[in-house]
Amino acid sequence: MRDISLCGSLTDEELAVLNRLGRPRQLARGETLAWAGSEALVCANLLSGVLKLSAMTADGREQIVGLLYPADFVGRPFAEEVEHSITALTDVELCVFPRKPFEAALENHVRMERLLLRRTLAALDEARARMLMLGRKTAEEKVASFLLDMAGHLGGQQKACEVTFDLPLTRSQIADVLGLTIETVSRQMTKLKRDGLIGLPSNRLVTIRNRNALRERAESA
Repeated sequence: MRDISLCGSLTDEELAVLNRLGRPRQLARGETLAWAGSEALVCANLLSGVLKLSAMTADGREQIVGLLYPADFVGRPFAEEVEHSITALTDVELCVFPRKPFEAALENHVRMERLLLRRTLAALDEARARMLMLGRKTAEEKVASFLLDMAGHLGGQQKACEVTFDLPLTRSQIADVLGLTIETVSRQMTKLKRDGLIGLPSNRLVTIRNRNALRERAESA
């Protein structure tokens, strides 16, 4: 993960600073790292697994507002409170930094602070692209785009035409992320399977059988 995470762009001196601050931490599936509204105590690099960012609606329902994958940065330096709850969708490994000392390290190493800002802005661009997808695409295009994104993040180094990965979200959670109903998500995935674009060996296992055709479905608008 070092090659593609924030650490991959740091000098040896900057890495030494983070190594003195960082501590390994593991979360089991369903365990929460931080709750929305609580004091922000830590930041982290995600080493393995998938985290969800969620908020509660006025009527008490959970809304998933983002997903974090290996090499993503977790938390917000210089923020006193946690904005969104951070929960493990799978078993997770993290390198955790106490927020205050991490902020001090950023202030003393301007280049490192600038690199983190760039990654933050890139994540913001991704969030804006997701908002566009939710507003402009059909249900089939949304599901196809989502599966391609999952394959890109979770398919590892697989080079073959077919890519298989464990889907970390339930159908209900996918519906939440895409702004669809669970019935619509199930119907669209069944259609993609019937058309030979994906395989569904088990409830959570997904195989991308025809990436190019799936991409055409995702971009047909």
